[in-house]
Amino acid sequence: MTERVLSTRELNRALLARQLLLERSPLPLTDALEQVAGLQTQYAPSAYVGLWSRLRDFRGDELTRALEERRAVQATLMRVTIHIVSAADYPPLTEAIRASRREWWARVTRRQLEGVDMEAAATLVRSRLAAGPARQAELSALLAGEGFPRAVWTGLGLWLDLVRVPPSGTWERRRADLYGLAGDWLGPWEVSEADGLEHLVRRYLAGFGPASLGDLGSWAGLPLTPLRPVLERVGARRFRDERGGALYDLPDAPLPDPATPAPPRFLPTWDANLLVHARRTQLLPERYRGRIFNSKHPHSFPTFLVDGAVAGTWRHEQGRVRLEPFEPLPRPVRRQLDAEAEHLAAFHEA
Repeated sequence: MTERVLSTRELNRALLARQLLLERSPLPLTDALEQVAGLQTQYAPSAYVGLWSRLRDFRGDELTRALEERRAVQATLMRVTIHIVSAADYPPLTEAIRASRREWWARVTRRQLEGVDMEAAATLVRSRLAAGPARQAELSALLAGEGFPRAVWTGLGLWLDLVRVPPSGTWERRRADLYGLAGDWLGPWEVSEADGLEHLVRRYLAGFGPASLGDLGSWAGLPLTPLRPVLERVGARRFRDERGGALYDLPDAPLPDPATPAPPRFLPTWDANLLVHARRTQLLPERYRGRIFNSKHPHSFPTFLVDGAVAGTWRHEQGRVRLEPFEPLPRPVRRQLDAEAEHLAAFHEA
């Protein structure tokens, strides 16, 4: 049977729908985090803006409260970057990525940390955190006092499951430098690596599919070999992209009509929809990629979408959201964007 070819426009609308960007969703906050496969939060306010763009009547204190109540968790996960995910998603995602990422880190730091006992470093920090959360500066000093190189800290989270403890990493206190043991914060769990990988693949397809094996590996930051059999088993619905590449999907995931209107939306810094794994959707047109991600501005930019594609950047200053379109915008579109920008400015002030 010939597999259906999905156009770029169809893939774009599928991504927008699954990322809750076609219309704001009434989902509870933790359900929304699970639907979009977590939110990338190297910059703490990114998750707040991301949820404001996706949920009806979202208030910033809802996310802070979810973190405080341990319904949501902030931790280093996919691609060794900071994410906010639901408390239920943290254990399986952690188990899915731990072994592969640990092997990768040990390989790239082999010469720099030859002979360093990472298990011993983890035991030292675990013992301190058993007494309660601690800031990064204290933990780094503890390691240095025992003779561990400074570089050990960057990989410690691959030997020790750590979460950022609020108010660290929230809108109110943006520096995410207060750490706790995930097992103490959430309680113990029993999840195998195999179950974790299947959970990770399902989350990715639900939030970003239809997708290829390479897309999945790029998003997860994992080698393709262990992902392939899981994707082929879980992604039972098959398509092709316009170049003939194989795409996998969940059986009942939405595929909106490509003519579905896409309203203006504001995305935060480092929104995962703009990364390479979602390139085939052209949410970020290639002609603009270098304006969003480049060596002069390694922290990326907040962007806004017009008809499902990045059309410019925005910034909040002096109580206003200021737009910087890449090209002239039609007046009706500009009016829609200005109205949305006023709401976003009010959200910042609140």
